[in-house]
Amino acid sequence: MHPADRPIPEIAAALRRGELRVTELIEAHLDRIAARNPALNAMVGIGAKAALDAAVTADRELREGQDKGPLHGIPFAVKDLIDMEGAVNSCGSRRFAGQVARHDAAVIARLRAAGAIPIGRAATYEFALTGPSFDAAYPPAVNPWSADHITGGSSSGSASAVAGGLVRLALGTDTGGSVRSPAAYCGITGLKPTWGLVPMQGVFPLSPSLDHLGAMAASVAEAALMLDAMAPECGASAALGMGLKGLRIGYARDWFAHDPEAAPDLIAAMDDAASTLSMLGARIALIPMPDYALAEAAGAVILHAEALETHREGLRDQFDLYGRQPRQSLAAGAGLTPEDVARAKVAGQRIAQDIDTALADHDAIIAPTTLAPAPPVAAFMGEETVWTAMRTLPFNLTGHPALSLPIGFSGGLPLGMQIVGAKHAEPTICRIGAGFEAATDHSAQRPYFA
Repeated sequence: MHPADRPIPEIAAALRRGELRVTELIEAHLDRIAARNPALNAMVGIGAKAALDAAVTADRELREGQDKGPLHGIPFAVKDLIDMEGAVNSCGSRRFAGQVARHDAAVIARLRAAGAIPIGRAATYEFALTGPSFDAAYPPAVNPWSADHITGGSSSGSASAVAGGLVRLALGTDTGGSVRSPAAYCGITGLKPTWGLVPMQGVFPLSPSLDHLGAMAASVAEAALMLDAMAPECGASAALGMGLKGLRIGYARDWFAHDPEAAPDLIAAMDDAASTLSMLGARIALIPMPDYALAEAAGAVILHAEALETHREGLRDQFDLYGRQPRQSLAAGAGLTPEDVARAKVAGQRIAQDIDTALADHDAIIAPTTLAPAPPVAAFMGEETVWTAMRTLPFNLTGHPALSLPIGFSGGLPLGMQIVGAKHAEPTICRIGAGFEAATDHSAQRPYFA
């Protein structure tokens, strides 16, 4: 089996037994990227020399007993929005083409300290705004399940790289669902932690009130390992394998089942997932949720207002270097007043209180990540901005942690479920996700490559 297809705990054990060297592991990943990335456009920059140099160091450290933890020697991809010293961080835009970072982002420094090795940059929608677009710094990443359907965004390349078997781990950012929706559309795991848990220093902002860094991985356990390195105090892996017996899970079925955008296959898959969790020993109860339209509207007001402030100077001085879709998205902030933003933040606080109330009686909430599988690329080739139906933005607004993982397929395309927990309850949502994953084969499914 190719090393990129083996779970990280297996690879970590092989490295420590001396059956595999880190240099061999990195070389195997570089070969896989060279073979598959031309069809995927997932990676937009490969740091081969730096990764191999780090591998030599990791091999020496492991031989000498300097074990930095379960990610020591493991490669990961970095969304092209996050600074890596000496590497380009273009944010997917012609505006920043060729811009080289002088320092590591705080999260990169933490992952390096845990022994993980950045192997290259993964594609993003331009400045983490809308997409896919066709006039940015590089072509959009391709969904490994179907080149005719989008990956979701904005962590598009990170999702494509993991689903396509280029890496087991990738960093993403999530402001309105940008870790979770691509994870759902590409059939992988996406973990958005509690707001503020992972430092954002060195990450180009979209909307600071809503921005999160997240882990994208081939499995729940691997996403938890990555988050543990990003936020060592979190202990996301601490409860894996404990089972689900006695856990109380609220099922937000009415939040989506009557929405005309909800695909029938998605509704059936969510009901099946709830049944599986029940058979695993969890107590499932239908629960009400805050008005989704209000939550999305409030989040959108904050996002557009803050994004415009971030880009006001750039739009003034380098307007022509922005793509059409980012310009359209940023223009939405121009009509907003401070009063609009203030009202949106008050609404967000009320919604957060409602979620907290629901979680006071439940260990987690389950809901879909998106209401349908990935839409076709063709829908995004016109002049109008297309908004895909998701259930993600409320948890950026409230700051609660949310885990997306696969729950089945519709028309050969993946579907995803979110598990949402109380703030700093990452161990609980990962415990539930890992239990569900072990009882099903959804996360084991991978797209075919000749």
